[in-house]
Amino acid sequence: MITPALKLEVEKELKGRITTIAPLSAANNAQIYRIVLDNKRVMVAKVAERGLDTEAFMLHYLKTRSRLIVPSVFYSNEHIIVMEFIETQYGLDDTGQRIAADILADLHGITADTYGLERDTLIGSLRQPNTQTKDWPSFFVEQRLLYMAREALKEAKIDSKTMKAIEKLAARVPDMLKGYAKPSLIHGDVWGGNILACRGRIAAFLDPAIYYADPEIELAFIKLFSTFTDTFFNRYNDIRPIRAGFFEERADFHVRQFAAEHQLEQRLVLGCEADIADRQSFDTFLRAGRAGCIFGHLQGQALETGFCNCGQ
Repeated sequence: MITPALKLEVEKELKGRITTIAPLSAANNAQIYRIVLDNKRVMVAKVAERGLDTEAFMLHYLKTRSRLIVPSVFYSNEHIIVMEFIETQYGLDDTGQRIAADILADLHGITADTYGLERDTLIGSLRQPNTQTKDWPSFFVEQRLLYMAREALKEAKIDSKTMKAIEKLAARVPDMLKGYAKPSLIHGDVWGGNILACRGRIAAFLDPAIYYADPEIELAFIKLFSTFTDTFFNRYNDIRPIRAGFFEERADFHVRQFAAEHQLEQRLVLGCEADIADRQSFDTFLRAGRAGCIFGHLQGQALETGFCNCGQ
C-alpha cells in the first residue's frame, strides 16, 4: 500500500500534493494505484516490497534505446514506481496487430554482441539472470532452463532425480537450437496483460523482462499465451522472416520452457504446495527427449494447472 511516509516521499519528488489514490489492480505481489495530484496530473503508482528499481531501469532502457511504446517513469525506488497514466479502450483489431508486429520487429532489430544483459533483471517478481554469453544454447541452458530447475529444486518443487534428468537433457539443447539468430533486444514478457490498447491500436507495453536473446523466444512466448493471432505472425514474417522449422519444432520447445517458468513463478510467488509430478508421465517425456516439455509438464502437474497440453 501507499503508506503516509511513501506518499510524502512521492509528493516531495513530484513537487505536488496527492489528492486521490484509487486502487487499479494487483499482480506479482505488487499493488497498482491511480493517483491524482493537486495540479490535476494523473499518474500510476506501483508499489511492491522490492524490485521496482529494476523495472524502472528496464523501462528507461527501452525508452532510450528503442521505439517500443512504454510508459514514462517520473519517480522510482526499490519499493515504488510512478509512471505515466495511459488511457485504454477496447482491444486490438487486425490493424493494431500488424502495428504490434511492426513495433516488435523493430525492437528485435536492435542487436548486441552477447546474449544477456549488463545486469540481471526480473520476470514478474522472479530474478532473471543475464550473465552475458556469446553462445545462445549455453545462455539458454545456464541462465534459463537450469537456473529455473535449480530454483525449483532448492524450494523442493522437484526432486533430485528429476533434476538429474533435466541436466542430462540440457546437454542436448545445442542440437535442438541449431542455427540460432544473433542477439536481439526483446521485451521478454509479451502477454495480453502487459499490453495496453486504445481504439484498436497499441497504447503501451508494460512490465518488461528485457535481455538480448534469439528473438524466436519472444515469438514462442507470444504463441504460448496466444497474445496475438496469425495476423501478427504473418506481418512479422514479412518484415523479419521467421526461420524454417520454428512453428513445426522449436516453438514447442520454447513454449514448454516458458510454461515451466510461468508455473514456477506462480508456485514461488503464491506458495503452492510442492507436490512431485507423476513419475510415469515424466519417464514418457524423458524417452521423447523434450527437455522443455518435461520441465513444463512437471510444473503443470505440481500446480494441477494442466498447462502442458502436449498430449502426453
